[in-house]
Amino acid sequence: MSYFSHPRPISWIVVSVGGLAVFLIYASLVLVSSTIGSTVHDFLYGVGNSGNLDGSVVSSINKDTIDAILNKSLDLVDDKPSFDPQSSTISTDASSDSKIEPTDTKSISQVELSGSSSVNSVITKEGSGIETSDAAASNLQESVTSFGNGAETTTSNEATSTADPESLEKPNNISSADAGNSGHCDLYHGNWIYDPLGPLYTNNSCPVITQMQNCQGNGRPDKDYENFRWKPSQCDIPRFDPKIFLERMRGKTLAFIGDSVARNQMESMLCILWQVEEPKNQGNRNMQRYYFRSTSVMIIRIWSSWLVKQTSEPFDYAPAGVDKLFLDVPEEKLMEHIPKFDVVVLSSGHWFAKQSVYILNNEIVGGQLWWPDKSKPMKINSVQAYRISVETILTALLTHPNYTGITIVRSYSPDHYEGGAWNTGGSCTGKVKPLALGELVENVHTNDMHEQQVTGFNSAIKKATNRSKLKLMDITEVFQYRHDGHPGPYRSLDPNKITKRGPDGRPPPQDCLHWCMPGPVDTWNELVFEIIKTELD
Repeated sequence: MSYFSHPRPISWIVVSVGGLAVFLIYASLVLVSSTIGSTVHDFLYGVGNSGNLDGSVVSSINKDTIDAILNKSLDLVDDKPSFDPQSSTISTDASSDSKIEPTDTKSISQVELSGSSSVNSVITKEGSGIETSDAAASNLQESVTSFGNGAETTTSNEATSTADPESLEKPNNISSADAGNSGHCDLYHGNWIYDPLGPLYTNNSCPVITQMQNCQGNGRPDKDYENFRWKPSQCDIPRFDPKIFLERMRGKTLAFIGDSVARNQMESMLCILWQVEEPKNQGNRNMQRYYFRSTSVMIIRIWSSWLVKQTSEPFDYAPAGVDKLFLDVPEEKLMEHIPKFDVVVLSSGHWFAKQSVYILNNEIVGGQLWWPDKSKPMKINSVQAYRISVETILTALLTHPNYTGITIVRSYSPDHYEGGAWNTGGSCTGKVKPLALGELVENVHTNDMHEQQVTGFNSAIKKATNRSKLKLMDITEVFQYRHDGHPGPYRSLDPNKITKRGPDGRPPPQDCLHWCMPGPVDTWNELVFEIIKTELD
C-alpha cells in the first residue's frame, strides 16, 4: 500500500504543469491578436508589413474620407481644355501613374489641397491626426496648379492672392476647370498681370492684321501692352491653345457679326489659329470665310453696323442719304445665315454715335445728329435706341425655329479718348501700361451704353422659345483699365505721321477705340474659348 501511494503526487504535478502550459499558449494567442499586442505583432511580422496585415495605419483615417478624396476630378496638368469633363483626374486604378497609398500622408494631403479652394486645407477627421501646415500646403499646391499647356506654372499664393475671401470658403472655386462657369468662377473680376511669356502671336507671324491695328508695324515704340494677361480673382484662364480650340470646334462654324470691333476680334482669332495652321480663304465681298482643313472649322465675319434693319432710302420726312434704323426689325440678310452657325459672337454699339434716324413701329421716334423739328421732342435717344436694337436682334435669335447655336454677346467695348471725343481732339497718346486699381476714371457714356445693353439682353432672355443658348461676355469694366491697348497715333505706315502733340498741345489724329494686335483684344478670344468649353457639348 505504501509503495503505490508515493507516485500519486507526481502524476498530479504533471497534470498541473500541462494545464498551465495550455493556459499560457492560449493567453499568448489572445495577446497577439488584440490591439494592445501591436508591439508583439510588429516584432513577429515586421513593421513594414503591419499595414498590409491588419490595416492599423489606415484605421486612423476614415475610409469615407479617403474614398471622397480619390474620387475627385483634378486638373493636375492643364494640357486639356478647362471645363472638359474628361479633364485629367487622379485614378484609383492600379495602372494609374498617380497612385495614392493610404499610408502616404503627403499624397493624401496633396489631393485634398488641389481639389480645394483654400491653401490651408487639411484632411481632418476626429482622431485622424493628419493635418498639413501652411508651409506644406503651399509646397504641395505649387506642384498641382498650372497654366495653359504646361508652359507656365504658378504657386497657390499667386493663384489665390486676389481671391474674394468669401469665395475661398466654397469648394473647388479656385480651379481652372471651373473657369467660365458663372456658378463657380466670375471671369470678369480680377487683375491685369504681367505675363513674361508674351503674346500668342506677333505682327510678323499673322498676315491678316488690318494695318491700322498693326501697332508695332506702324512704329509704336513700346511693347509692354502686349504682355499683360487677364487674371480672374477666383480662377485662372489657361493660355489659349489653338490646337485644342480647333479640335473642340471640329466640324463647326464660328461667326463674328457686327461692326469694325467685331472685325478686330475676328482677326485676333485668326492670328491665334494661324500659328498652327494656315486656313483657306473662301470668302467674298459679303462674308469673310476662313476654312481650317484639319478639323473642318470655319471662321466667318459678317458686317452689320447696328444689327437691325438699315436703309438710306427716304422714309416719311427723313430724306435720302441719312441712315434709317428700324429698331424693331433684325437685319434680314444676317438672319438668313444664322441657322448655319454653331457659335455667334455679336458686337455693336459704337455706330449709334453716328448720324441716323430711329424708326419704331414704322414711326420716326428719334435720331442721332439729326432732328429737323426742334419743337417736337424725341421719344428715343441714341442710348435707348441701342437697348431696343440689342433686344431685337437677341429676341430674333432666341426665337428662330432653326437656330440651336450659342450666341455670345460681347459687351460694349470701351474707348479711351481723353480730353475730347474721337473727332474733337480726344487722345490716348503715351499710355504704356494698364491702369491700376483706383486709377480708373468713370466714363458716363460707356457705363450708360453697357447698362442699356444688359437691359436689352435680359429682356430678350424672357422671350426665348428655341434651344439656343445666350451668354453675356461682360468685358466692359475689365477693358476700361486698358487705355494702353489702342493704336493711338500709330495708325498707318506713313513715315511722316504725327505722333506727338503740337506746340499748342493738341494731340495728333489717333484711334483710341480699336485694339492693337497683338494686344488686349486677344483676351476676348480666350474668354470666348472658355464659354465654348462649357456650352458647346
